[in-house]
Amino acid sequence: MVDYPIPYRYVCVEGNIGTGKTTLCNRLAKRFHGKVILEQFTDNPFLPYFYNDPERYAFPVEIFFMTERHKQLQKHILTRDLFAQHIFADYFFTKTLLFARNNLNDEEFRIFQQLFQLLEKPFPNPDILVYLHRSTSRLLNLIEIRGRHMETPISESYLQKIQDAYFDYFRSETGFPILIIDVEDMDFVKNQDHLEELITLMSQRYNPGVHRVSIR
Repeated sequence: MVDYPIPYRYVCVEGNIGTGKTTLCNRLAKRFHGKVILEQFTDNPFLPYFYNDPERYAFPVEIFFMTERHKQLQKHILTRDLFAQHIFADYFFTKTLLFARNNLNDEEFRIFQQLFQLLEKPFPNPDILVYLHRSTSRLLNLIEIRGRHMETPISESYLQKIQDAYFDYFRSETGFPILIIDVEDMDFVKNQDHLEELITLMSQRYNPGVHRVSIR
């Protein structure tokens, strides 16, 4: 095992539901003694209701997520930790807008977007965004395996809409590097070689814009 240095301080790991964001962040933080920022999605009291009745509960679920993410990032990003060489987060704040655009009607989204634009201003871009990509059919399988009851209603079409929202956003973002890694058959929990492959990719320097890698 070789510890390749990661040349990025603020690393956001993104991906669809069930793709392994939190798991990877925890392993990276442990490996590189970094600070980890994890989304506390289970604290959202509206989420179980949203999956069963999205039209009714989309607005409160998205407002709650946005305010909680804002509070968390204010605490961990705007207050610099001089002892943390790396910060690994399993979301970036713009995710808030992507999910809202997918879940809200036009009038709700207009109001939501105005609030988002006020709240996002103080936050810096990540130094790199690592997007873990898996097919929607594979994601459904992983969601079933982890067995969270509230996620039972999630459909493949819903996962596809989320995936499309991410890729639409990536096409227009040029402010920082976005590393899209196809991890369809990877298991960086049980397979150390898979984790090493990811770390090797993240140790490289990338220009702003999208970079795609497939590991099979």
